[in-house]
Order: sequence, then structure tokens, then C-alpha cells
Amino acid sequence: VQLQASGGGLVQAGGSLRLSCAASGRTFSSYRMAWFRQVPGKEREFVAGISRIGGSSRYLESVKGRFTISRDNAKNTVYLQMNSLKSEDTAVYYCATGTGVLVPITADAYDYWGQGTQVTVSS
Repeated sequence: VQLQASGGGLVQAGGSLRLSCAASGRTFSSYRMAWFRQVPGKEREFVAGISRIGGSSRYLESVKGRFTISRDNAKNTVYLQMNSLKSEDTAVYYCATGTGVLVPITADAYDYWGQGTQVTVSS
């Protein structure tokens, strides 16, 4: 599986961005999907995850109500809609995927990673 993330950029605090992650392969609906983020000097942090069919999702507490993860299995794409962005959301965002029913929050539970897209929120 190959993942290609896009949609990052520079935005003012309070603004919005939508990240996309396109996956290769014909079995996209077999994979759970997640977004992580990382800032220099810190560990990669789980942001949001969604189950294979999209029936369940999980979020980092600090992004609940602001971020929404969704997926379009027909387009092999997962999205992260980010609203009301804050300076502390600044990071490189990575999409990740793995097999399994549950949506874990640990990075080692995911087998494939995209290249990352930079999100910078100016205050």
C-alpha cells in the first residue's frame, strides 16, 4: 500500500484546511486509516482514526469538535477536515493505514505511512 498525503499549508488561527490521503491498491476498504502529527523533538501523536467502512472514529481529545476524519472508499481516499485551527496544531501530518477492525492510537499499530504534509498555523 502506498499513501500520498496532500492539502497542508499555511493558515491563520481560526482558519480551516482539509488534508487528503490517497491510497494505492484495490483493497482500500479493508484497511483502517488514521492521521498522526509530529513536531520536532516530540513523538508522533495520534490525531484521528477511522474504521474500514467508516462506521467508527476516534479523535485526540484536543481536536474533538474541530477536526473530522472521513473516507471515500470509492476514491481510495481519507480526509481530515480541520476547522478552528490553533497554533498548537502546527505539525507535519501523516496518514497511516493498517489491517484490523479496531482503530488504535499507537503508531506501531500501523503498517504503512504517507510522506507527511506540513500544516502551519500562524497566530
